[in-house]
Amino acid sequence: MQDKNYSMKEAMIFSQRIAQLSKALWKAVEKDWQQWIKPHDLNINEHHILWISYHLNGSSISDVAKFGVMHVSTAFNFSKKLEERGLLRFSKKENDKRNTYIEITPEGEKVLLNLMETYDPGKNSAFSGALPLRELYGKFPDLIEMMAIIRNIYGEDFMQIFERSFANIDQEFTDADGKITKKKNEQEIESVQ
Repeated sequence: MQDKNYSMKEAMIFSQRIAQLSKALWKAVEKDWQQWIKPHDLNINEHHILWISYHLNGSSISDVAKFGVMHVSTAFNFSKKLEERGLLRFSKKENDKRNTYIEITPEGEKVLLNLMETYDPGKNSAFSGALPLRELYGKFPDLIEMMAIIRNIYGEDFMQIFERSFANIDQEFTDADGKITKKKNEQEIESVQ
C-alpha cells in the first residue's frame, strides 16, 4: 500500500468542506432549477432526461441513468412519464433487444427549446453568486478543480457527455435580443424561402 501524504484530519476537513459546500450549492441550484422548469410542469429528473436525450440524440435508459447521475429505475420511470406526455419516444434496436432507448420527440424538443429561450440569469443564484467574479476577472470561474474531482469519480465518459452538451449549445444556439434561440439550419432556411 502506498504511503499517504495527508493527515486524517486534513482528509476529514476536505471531505466535510466539500460535502457542506455541495449541499449549500445544491439547495440553491435545486430551488432555481425547479422555478425555471415549473411553467412546463416538469420536475428536475424529467428536465434532465429531456436535456440528456436531446444532446445524446437517442440514448439507452442506462446511458440516461449514468449521465443523469440517477438510478436506472428512476431514469426509466421518469422517461415513461415523459413518453405519456408525448415528449419522449421509446424504442428497441434490432441488434440490441435488451436495452430500451429513448429519443426526444419534436414536442419534447419544443419544450426544451422554450425553456432555453425563457432562461433568466437574474433568477439563478449560482449565476448571481459568480457574477462578481466575472466582473473582477473578466470571466466566469472555470471550475477546473471541481471538474477534475467529478472526472475521477464518474470517469472520462461522463465528462465527455458533459462537455458535449455545452459544445452543442455553443454551436447550435445563438444569443439574440437577450434570449437563447436555436440557429436555423440550412434545410430550414431553404424551406422558408
